Amino acid sequence: MIDEGWKHFNSMYKEYGISPRMEHYACMVDLLGRSGFLEEAMQLINSMPFEADALVWRTLLGACRVHSNIALGKQAAEMVIEKEPNDSAGYILLSNLYASVGQWNKVAEIRKTMKKKNLGKEAGSSWIEIENTVHKFHVGDTSHPQAEEIYKELDQLVTEIKEVGYVPDTSSVVQDVEDEQKEEFLLQHSEKIAVTFGLINTSKPKRITVFKNLRVCGDCHNAMKYISMVKEREIVLRDSNRFHHFKNGICSCNDYW
Repeated sequence: MIDEGWKHFNSMYKEYGISPRMEHYACMVDLLGRSGFLEEAMQLINSMPFEADALVWRTLLGACRVHSNIALGKQAAEMVIEKEPNDSAGYILLSNLYASVGQWNKVAEIRKTMKKKNLGKEAGSSWIEIENTVHKFHVGDTSHPQAEEIYKELDQLVTEIKEVGYVPDTSSVVQDVEDEQKEEFLLQHSEKIAVTFGLINTSKPKRITVFKNLRVCGDCHNAMKYISMVKEREIVLRDSNRFHHFKNGICSCNDYW
């Protein structure tokens, strides 16, 4: 829908005399970035009548991660960090970008810089409400009374979804370890634990609704699609970006968030 996006964007001034603001440019950068037109997005940023803010650069950086464009991603990250030097988001996005292409020395450098600047990453957690009680889970959480049952069910669940096409996305793991260990790390993500807990403690056709404080990783997002299919359950996952509604193996975000 790029042509339609440009049409509406250009009509703002030409037809209605409305000068596009920062958020309108951010929308166009997002639209171009989603479609892989990263150079065009960069050209638009350079043509803006005012200096792009951190939101615009973060939008471009996110697109660079999706399309594995290291060079442009690094430039976008540097601008995010320049605009918001005390926000860890830019460092983390750049670190994830390097991790996705296996540049672990760069990941280590960024972590060292963050440590020096005392910038920490918020710990990931997910929670689900069952019968008016909120159950919260962290990565690799074993503190819940049903922990043993949850992990047993999760192991079985992963076996089931692998049979219908699920392949663990180890690029979502930002540690330099063997692939087998990366799969173990993926299994311990809090949203997988929370959804599994929901499956154990509710029955069809009840929808499972989980909340997460960070952006859902690519592997968990893919796994949720398969889980919704094999278990014939609707799953709603609200991460820090948006609501994801999984049904019959499809997500409402069309795999871009």
